[in-house]
Formats: sequence, C-alpha cells, structure tokens
Amino acid sequence: MSTDSILERYQNVMFPAAAPYHANNPIVVDHAKDQYIWDIDGNRYLDFFGGVLTVSVGHCNDEITQRTLEQLQKVQHTTTIYINENMVRLAEKVAELTPGRLQKVYFTSSGTEANETAVMAARMYTGNPIIITLRHAYSGRSMMAMSLTAHGSWRLGGVVDPYIKHVRNPYTYRAPVGLTPEQLVDLCVQDLEETIATQTNGQIGAFMAEPIQGVGGFIVPPQDYFERIMPIVKAAGGVFIADEVQTGWGRTGGKWFGIEQFGVEPDIMTFAKGMGNGAPIGCTIATPEIADAVKGATFSTFGGNPVTMATALATIEYIEENNLKDNASVQGAKLREKLEEFQAEFPFIGEVRGMGLMQAMEIIEPNTKTPDYKMAVALMDTAKEQGLLLGKGGLYNNVIRISPHLNVSDDDMNMAFDMLAKALLEVSS
Repeated sequence: MSTDSILERYQNVMFPAAAPYHANNPIVVDHAKDQYIWDIDGNRYLDFFGGVLTVSVGHCNDEITQRTLEQLQKVQHTTTIYINENMVRLAEKVAELTPGRLQKVYFTSSGTEANETAVMAARMYTGNPIIITLRHAYSGRSMMAMSLTAHGSWRLGGVVDPYIKHVRNPYTYRAPVGLTPEQLVDLCVQDLEETIATQTNGQIGAFMAEPIQGVGGFIVPPQDYFERIMPIVKAAGGVFIADEVQTGWGRTGGKWFGIEQFGVEPDIMTFAKGMGNGAPIGCTIATPEIADAVKGATFSTFGGNPVTMATALATIEYIEENNLKDNASVQGAKLREKLEEFQAEFPFIGEVRGMGLMQAMEIIEPNTKTPDYKMAVALMDTAKEQGLLLGKGGLYNNVIRISPHLNVSDDDMNMAFDMLAKALLEVSS
C-alpha cells in the first residue's frame, strides 16, 4: 500500500484528536530495528524520540525480543487472578532498585493507570482527597489524569476535580521577570504554603510531581526545589508521589530514577514507557503501609501480564548489565554540549535544558522569549527530511525534545548532530 492510501484510510477510521507528528507528511511506519525506523516508502530515520521516551534500549532489541518470544510460547495471559513468576520477579527487581522504603508493587498497562493507582493509594492511606500537583504537569489521558494535568490543550471533556490543586512550577526560563532561580524556589514554596492555607483545611493527601516535567518541555527544577517543599508536604500530612513515567530507568543519567538526582525519597513512585521498551506497562510502588491501606477488591486485566513482565524484566536487566545509566550520563553530556553550541549560533534557541538523555531546546522569536511554535514545527519537519526524528512539547508546543535510546553510540550521536545542524541551518535561512 502507498502512504497516501493508508493515510486516507487512517483519516476515515481514527479519531482526529489522535493526530500524528509531521501533519503535512506523516510517517507510515513499516519496520524498525535498534536506532532506526523505516517508513513504507523505504526511507530510514534515526529515532531520537523513541516513541515518547518509550523505546529505551532500541527497537526490536535482540536480547529482549528473545525473552519476549520465549514467554509468548509459554503462556500469554493470566491477569492478576492468578500469579506468575515473572510478575513476582519483576516486582522484586523494582523493589530492589527503588530508593528508601518502597516495597509493594501494583502493575497496570499504562502510566495513566499507574498514576491513578498512586492517587487512590494516597487518598486511602491519608484519608484525605486533596492532591496538589504542578502547573505544566502531564499525568495521562483518563479523566482523573487529565484533572491532574495542567496543560489546557491536554484537558479534554470538561474535566474538573475540586480536590486537585495546581501550584506554581519551578520553570526558571519563564520565571517572573527578574527572579533568580533561588528567588523562584522561594516563590514556589510560598505558593504551596498559601495554597494549603487557603484552599484546604491545612491537610492534604499527596503532593505529586514529575522530577523533570516531560510534556511540559523537559523542565528541570533547581537542585534544592524538592528538598524545600518536602517539609511542607509532610507537615500537611501528605505523601509524595514521584511520577517517573518519563524520567525513570536510567533516563536522567547515573541513577535509576530522576528523583534520586534531587536527594529526596518518595512515598510512592509510578513508572511506564521506558520500563518495557515499548511493551504496554504501568507500575506503582509504595511503602508497605501505604500499599496495605488499599482495602477491598481491585484488579487490572492486563496488569502483571506474563509476556509484558518478561519484557520489562529483560529491559531492566539489559540496562543494568550494560551499564546504560552511565552511558546516559556520558552521551547526555555530549548532547548537551552540542546543543549549547547550537544555541550560541542560532538566536531562536532560547534555552537548552535537561538531564542525561532527556534534553530540550526551547524555540523562541529571536531577541525575545516569545514562544515560536511555527519555527519548532518547521525544525522538526526539516530534521525529519534529513532523516532525524525529534519530539516536541511545552505549553506552547515550542520545545524540541530529544531523547535517544539509552545505548546510543558515538556514531549515532555524530550522525544526529550532523542532521540537526543541517536542519537548523535550513530553517534559519
């Protein structure tokens, strides 16, 4: 089939809201292997977005695919009404690697469900329905998750949950004029304190945050942000939920989880995406007392699926055995250095930010901080024509997001730098 014929069929049967990237010339994927994707016309692309930070160790990774196939030939599905060894082994591995007292796991099939489980557990443990989260947050696509989300374009269907409060996020690039990062953290602390004082009875169920905001545009908080707010959360009776759907499993470099970069221990953590290298998975882990507070019957049809469990366990072990956390640090530093060189050359790159293999460029109108969505889209499309796939994000869709596979090589990086340099030159002319 031709690209045009598939696109016509796609438009006839799919919700228009599920819009693909590169609207004028979408990619119709035929196959993928390791760092590359091929479309049905035979064009090859270097994938530096990984299905939104999901393909963590390469498409159709041989070792992981073999483990998946072995399990597929053994048993494909049981749901949580039966126990399978892969589920137990994966839960043990998650408990082993996560920080602090986190111990008990609940598996689902998406980050949305993982976040829903975390909020449910926090509310049942504390007896308080109030959840405080951040502006620019993204938590998923269910009604609850969209209520937690603080991006207008991602809040569909008139979602309103009066028990969810959004406070100022530590977005240093777009801080109020004149504020230093230190002063911005002071403002965020004050906003959290005032929100608790004015919109609650002084008690909350949880504070929930991504260590680095993903859809928000890879917004990295100042180093002391979480340390400053945690005493306030605890004084109000709340627990801390770290949403690691995008930052988890080595992505930020050097450590397993993004929150470990900031020196605080969460009470609940959630995972998805890169945990399964493309397999549909969600995971919530909590301290024993929080997990034990979830009373009553609940189950997830696809949570703990033995094939997904085998794939996720293989992915984590591959990251561990190949020391990919450190590779993310090394290659992330090279990526950051090159992006900063581009920033010095091209005035429409307002800021370069990120951590590890989670780096971003905020695209602006030169000599201003005005978001330039059209330039960001043009840059993405032009990079695609060069053979490089990038992502976007941010409240104004003006942030280019770059997140190659954790086992990215020097050759991959150099190839990407060359393609990106050509795309930047083309859109700047």
